This record gives sequence, structure tokens and C-alpha cells, in this order.
Amino acid sequence: MGPVPSLIISVGLPIAIIVVMAILMAYAKKAGALTALLYVLTLINCAVIYLVVLPKEGKSVWAALRQGGPLVSILIGLLILLFTYVVERFLTLRLARGSKPHQGFMAIFRKAVLAKDFQGAIKVCDQQNGVAANILKSAMEVFVQQSNQGVTKDKKFAALDRAITDATGRETPLLERNMIVLTTIASIGTMVGLLGTTIGMIRAFQAMGNTGAVDATKLAIGISEALFNTAFGLINAILGIVAHNYYVNQVDQFNYDIDSSALDMKEALTEIEAG
Repeated sequence: MGPVPSLIISVGLPIAIIVVMAILMAYAKKAGALTALLYVLTLINCAVIYLVVLPKEGKSVWAALRQGGPLVSILIGLLILLFTYVVERFLTLRLARGSKPHQGFMAIFRKAVLAKDFQGAIKVCDQQNGVAANILKSAMEVFVQQSNQGVTKDKKFAALDRAITDATGRETPLLERNMIVLTTIASIGTMVGLLGTTIGMIRAFQAMGNTGAVDATKLAIGISEALFNTAFGLINAILGIVAHNYYVNQVDQFNYDIDSSALDMKEALTEIEAG
């Protein structure tokens, strides 16, 4: 296969899978079917790379990768999955922030609440369209409904707390979705890399254990297989752990913003009720 088709299949196609699938998964509420499609596309792409693109002989980079054995294609597939979920997490959390910075949004929202412009506050949440804004919107709608019914202050704030809890339970799972996949890929990548390393070392020692002269070619292939699998396994593990820890911190910041936003809203409403 020529260099251009090889480059398209081995580089262009994985990038296309990563970008397209990450965008689709970020905008989907339920990504079960998309996840299955991602795994199928990745498996097919890796099989084509190993069986068609990587030459069995030669001194090119592709030939060197082929010496890593079939487990290298699995590690490449895990790397494609890892980058897909990293991009998906980035897009999902970016959408969850909303259209404006959180502090700016809260300033406008609190001003509307203190002015008793509850419909205006709900409209501000619609314009923000983020996780915190959706929670505040649900809570404000319940508060307005309770106020129109003329219930007591204690009942209004009890309903407000229940609305915040229910809305938080609906919104936060989207923030934490696929987080476990990052550490799973890191763990599996390490194990697959170790397995490939072991297989490569077995082949290397088999080449050294033959009677007569040592087969230098088989020895080199065995060592290359071990080192390639070690390298790809470590790359998956390092990137997966770093990405997981980064996004855990991001989700913690979101949870803090949600709690502080709910507290600010309750303080503003308490101030109105007291006045």
C-alpha cells in the first residue's frame, strides 16, 4: 500500500473517529448505541491497520510497529478510545458550563431574583443553558408555583430544597459519565502492554535457547515486540490517569459551583421573604 493511503487509514481515519464520535457522544443524553458504534469502528480500524497498512518486512516505521505483534493493534485501539473519551469529556463539560462565565451569570441571576423578577431569572437560566442554570431554573419554577398557591414560607423553602435535590440528581450524572472509562483504559492498557512484553521476551529467549548459533533476527523481533508493547501500554496508562484526575477536578469544581449557586439563590429568596 502506498504512503498516502497508509497515512489516511492509520492517522486520518482514527482522527475522524475520535472527533466525530466525541461530538456525537457529547450532545447525546444516552450514548449506549454510540458507544457500541465507537467500539466497532475502532476494532475495524485497528484490524485494517495491522493486516493491511503495516508491512511484514522493511525498515519503515510501519514495519517496526508490525514487529510489536498483534497486541500493538489492540493498544492502538485503546489509544483511539482514550482520546475519544478525553475529547468527549472536554466537550461535555464545556457545554455544561453554559454560555457565560459562572460568576457573571450568577450576578445577573441574583440581581433578577432580588428585584423579584422571577420570570426574568428563569429567562436568564434559559439563556445560560448550563448545568447550574438548569438546576436553578427548576428550583425557581417550583418556588414561583408555591408562591402562587399561597403556601407558607417553610413549605416554600422545603419544596425549593426538594427541587434542588431532584434537579441536581438529574444533571450531575452527565458530568460524571464515562469518567470510569478513562481509568479502565489505563488499567487495561497496562495489562495488555505487560502481556505483549512477556510474549516478546518469551520469543527472545526462545531465539537464544536454540541449539547452535543464536538467531539474531528472531532475538531482535522478540525484543522489539516487548519494547513496543511496553511503550504503548505506558502511554495508555499515563494519559488515562492524567485525564481522569484532571476531569475529576473539573467535576468537583462544577459540584462546588452548583452548591454555591443554590446557596446564593436561597439567601436571595430569604432576603426577599424577610423584607
